[in-house]
Amino acid sequence: MSITQESRPPSAAFDGVDAIEDALATPSPDLIEAMSTIDGDIVVLGVGGKVGPSVAAMAKRAAEAAGVHKHVFGVARFTDPRSREFLERNGVECVAADLTDDEQLQKLPDAANVIYMAGHKFGTTGNESFTWSMNSYLPGRVATRYRDSRIVAFSTLVTYPLADVTTGGSRENDPSGPIGEYAASCVGRERIFEHHSKQFGTPVLLFRLGYSIETRYGVLQEIAQAVKDGVEIPLEMGHASVIWQRDVADYAIRSLTLTQSPPRRLNITGPEIVSIRWLAHRFGEKLGREPIFSGRETGTAYVMDGSALQAEFGFPTTTLSTMIDAVAAWVADSGDTLGKPTKFQQRQGLF
Repeated sequence: MSITQESRPPSAAFDGVDAIEDALATPSPDLIEAMSTIDGDIVVLGVGGKVGPSVAAMAKRAAEAAGVHKHVFGVARFTDPRSREFLERNGVECVAADLTDDEQLQKLPDAANVIYMAGHKFGTTGNESFTWSMNSYLPGRVATRYRDSRIVAFSTLVTYPLADVTTGGSRENDPSGPIGEYAASCVGRERIFEHHSKQFGTPVLLFRLGYSIETRYGVLQEIAQAVKDGVEIPLEMGHASVIWQRDVADYAIRSLTLTQSPPRRLNITGPEIVSIRWLAHRFGEKLGREPIFSGRETGTAYVMDGSALQAEFGFPTTTLSTMIDAVAAWVADSGDTLGKPTKFQQRQGLF
C-alpha cells in the first residue's frame, strides 16, 4: 500500500476508481501524529457503506505510518466483494456479520475505539419500522456491547431543521427539528447513544456529517451530471454544506480524541455554505454547457456551521475549488458512479 505523510489534495483528474479510492484513504500528517495518542484497536461498524472503506483503510495506514501496532477491524455483511477486497488489501481485518443479529453482535472483536457508521436512509418511505430499528434500536445494542469503548457515532445534518442560509447554518447547540421519519430516527440514534453514555459513562462523539463529497457520488457529482446531461436543476434547496470524503475520514478517526460523557456534538462540514446555482454555473463553465434551472431559492436549506470543527482540527485540506475541478474532470470523462443519489434536495423528509 502507498503511504505518504504529505497532505495531498485531489488532482484535477483521477486515473480510475483505484486512484480515487487510494487518495480518499491517504492519511494526513496530523492524523498520523494523532494515531500514536489513540490507545487500543479500532473497529468500524457498518464499514461497507460509501465512507466506511476510506475510514478503515486510512486508520490502518495511519497506524502503520506512525509505527504503532493496531488492529483495525471492519464489520459489515459485505454484499459488495470489491469493498472487502479493498479493505483487506489495506490491512483491515474484515468481519462478516449482521449487526441486527444480537448473537453475532456479541461475538464481534473487542476494541477500545468504535466508529459507528451503520444506518438506513434510502427506502425509508414505506419501510419506516426497519429504519427506526436500524437507526434508533440498534445503537442501543451497540452502545451496550461496547460500553467500555470510545465511540464516534456518525449522524447527519438533517437532525436540524432547515436553516436560514444568511445566518451561517445550524450550530451544535441549536435544537433538533427533524422533518420526516428518517430524520426523526436519526435524532433517536443520537438520543440513544446519549442515554447509554450517561448510563455507562461511555465517551461518545456525535459526528454530524453534511455532505460528504467525492467524484463518484454526492451533491457536486449530481449537479455536474445534471449540467452535462441538460437536466433541470431545482433550486428550492438552493444551498448546501459539503466536505471532501478524505477529510471526513480523517476527522472521524481524529474525533476519537474528542469523545466524552455526556456526548459532544460536532458538525462535520466545509467552511462555505455553497449556492447550488453558483455551483451549476461553475460546472457549466468547465463542461461547456449552460445549466438549466427550475424553481427559485427559498432562503432555507440543510446547512451547517463548521467553525467548531475548524477550531479543533483546522480547515479541511481539500478546498471547494479543488473538489469542483476533480468532480468536473470525472464527469467529463464519464467516470463510474456509485448509483446512490443523496436526495439532498428533499425538503419534506421523504427518503
